[in-house]
Amino acid sequence: MRVILIDDHALFRVGLQGLLEQRGIEVIAALGNGTTGMEKVLELQPDVLLLDLRMPEMGGLDILRSLRDQDIDIPVAMLTTSNEESDLVECLQSGAQGYLLKDMEPDELVGALREIVKGKSVVAPELTDVLARMVQGTYTANKEVPFSQLTPREREILCLLAEGQSNKMIARNLGISDGTVKLHVKSILRKLNVHSRVEAAVIAVEQGLRDQGSE
Repeated sequence: MRVILIDDHALFRVGLQGLLEQRGIEVIAALGNGTTGMEKVLELQPDVLLLDLRMPEMGGLDILRSLRDQDIDIPVAMLTTSNEESDLVECLQSGAQGYLLKDMEPDELVGALREIVKGKSVVAPELTDVLARMVQGTYTANKEVPFSQLTPREREILCLLAEGQSNKMIARNLGISDGTVKLHVKSILRKLNVHSRVEAAVIAVEQGLRDQGSE
């Protein structure tokens, strides 16, 4: 198994590299910088990427989203100290296959990485109930939807999405190009932390944004 490790804490990074290599895991790169790490991931194509969640400049979630935006499906496992449900949900929704905590035993980590390489999703035992609720569709995040981050034009387009309008229909109604609509939709999805126009539309309806837009 070929692993790339990206973590900005040097002592932890070096120590973990040694522990993994003692257990037969090939660490082909261990880096402390997210931007450099991204370059190495693209260059070396590891079997699995082990990412610290929070790092300066380019964090683990930024790296994960960048990979998925480029349609790169290298398995990613987040390795973090955060047991916050919202962090877990955000990482899994962004395309992570694993969410592991830094206080786990080395042998457990190796086992988790092997399962992830096989295509399975692995979550720290303390958070498996959240994963179960996500799978069952009963999880609801307790955080406010950041509509305040949307520009007036983006709110307008989101209202039209909630009405079921296509990009072409929106472009015609607003007198702008299809390409401009696509750029706005991409920005809306990023700001709302969702990955499809359907999810964005559902949120808009649930929050009453469509009704506000028609007033």
